[in-house]
Amino acid sequence: METMKPSKLPQMTLRGHDGRDHAIPPARGALLCFVHDGCPTCDLTLPLLERLYRHFGGAFEVVAVGQEAAGNAALIERHRLTLPMLDDSALKLSFACAVEIVPTVILAEPGGAVARRCEGFGRGDWRDLVAQLVARTALRAPEIDWEEFPEARPGCGSRSVEPEIAERLQAEATGRRMGARRLALGAAQDPFEFMFEQGLTDGLPVIPPTPERVARMLAGTRRDPLEVVAIVPPNLTPATVEKVAANAVMAGCRPEYLPVVIAALEAVCNDTFNAHGIMATTAGATPIIVVNGPIRRRLGMNMGIQALGSGFRPNATIGRALKLALRNLGGARPGEIERSALGAAGKFTMCIAEWEERSPWEPLHVERGFGRDESVATVFGLESGSHQMSDHTARTARALGGSFGAFLAASTHPKAYRLGEVLLVISPEHADTFARDKWTKAQIRERILEVSARPARELLPAAEIGEGMSPAMLGLGAAPSAAELDALVMKFRKPENIAMIVAGGEAGKFTAVFGGWFGGSAGSMSVSRRIEEVP
Repeated sequence: METMKPSKLPQMTLRGHDGRDHAIPPARGALLCFVHDGCPTCDLTLPLLERLYRHFGGAFEVVAVGQEAAGNAALIERHRLTLPMLDDSALKLSFACAVEIVPTVILAEPGGAVARRCEGFGRGDWRDLVAQLVARTALRAPEIDWEEFPEARPGCGSRSVEPEIAERLQAEATGRRMGARRLALGAAQDPFEFMFEQGLTDGLPVIPPTPERVARMLAGTRRDPLEVVAIVPPNLTPATVEKVAANAVMAGCRPEYLPVVIAALEAVCNDTFNAHGIMATTAGATPIIVVNGPIRRRLGMNMGIQALGSGFRPNATIGRALKLALRNLGGARPGEIERSALGAAGKFTMCIAEWEERSPWEPLHVERGFGRDESVATVFGLESGSHQMSDHTARTARALGGSFGAFLAASTHPKAYRLGEVLLVISPEHADTFARDKWTKAQIRERILEVSARPARELLPAAEIGEGMSPAMLGLGAAPSAAELDALVMKFRKPENIAMIVAGGEAGKFTAVFGGWFGGSAGSMSVSRRIEEVP
């Protein structure tokens, strides 16, 4: 879509190469020509512009507007220019005038109204410009052999529309404040190595968050860059939208991913989630994001083959951005606050999109009270590595549910019971088995709890298997009766703590299990947040 061209010049002041300040718009009207070094059509145009300056300059402003400080000096020397070369290396005038091509010539009336605008080089356009200058100044026409010039020649791209620069200019023009501290690197410094040296990476290279890249990322949200999204534990650092955007840049996100990252960080920094505990535990827990709603399709998120794996930018970078924010803003660095004994690959990134269209059940966010057409991020604090359960022989929902229960009985440890949450990522083929028998999620949960239940006596520590639960952990007295020891204990505190989504390839009867960490007030429970999309 073509950019709307302004009908009047903005008001500002630019410094000329002669050291004088030049008001825009000039009081007596002006012919402005936007140029930059390296553009052959600008080289064609500037000698002609110089001739017009020498002829009309006493009665009418004729100026070049250069887009690069060093390039301006080069153009002046190359063409021996005496006309004013205004320094627009900040590109504010170019942006305000919607210059997309150089050279762009603007003929402005006194007061700044645009009378004529030309892009590139056209011999007929320039002849008409000269005629208009003659009419305005009552001077005779300069002697120009127009046959020396080509009929037409296309221009070059303006510096103001180059990637990253355009986004920065847009952010500045709309008054979107940016307040993060900026670090200046020496010319010989490698920015990628600098990020490693500063401890700002997760062990893999990150993209340096330049102001231009952060400004471009901020285009993905309508929120003020200085708005505080959350207080990030364990350092309790205020995370502004701008700082979240910087970490999203580092992770490799696109601007349209930013609302998901913001929603996930808001969820993680909720007290119910207990990010401090998740990031400081010696266990392998980590935030796991599940995305629901229309945004999955708009972002091109993967929910089929390799749903938990590599190869898909939205999934990989959204999850990574959240982990980088927890590291760089919250201070959760391995060996410091983060104390996971073993860790897992999921600590780099873990973001899953539910394949709602392939599921026989309500999607996760609808179960949690959101509308089907809302986009939602749910964050779980679970084991960072999944365990894949294979069952290729079960033909009924009851049999497959029994496999689920037997498998989950060993989650965390066969003697670890009364757990908090667990997340099942059910493959389409397994979902089809349940669908054929019209089983609901509630029935699957009941079957899992039935099969995984164990007598309390089997969960006590023993000489042969040291791990186990004390009578107090099982809610028993110091000397429990035989009946109490024979009573069944549920693997999970509540049926609804067994979360289920559908994702993965359509060939292969597998279900992935992300094991639980401590639940309840001392542990972590999942939190959902609506994603605020930009229309």
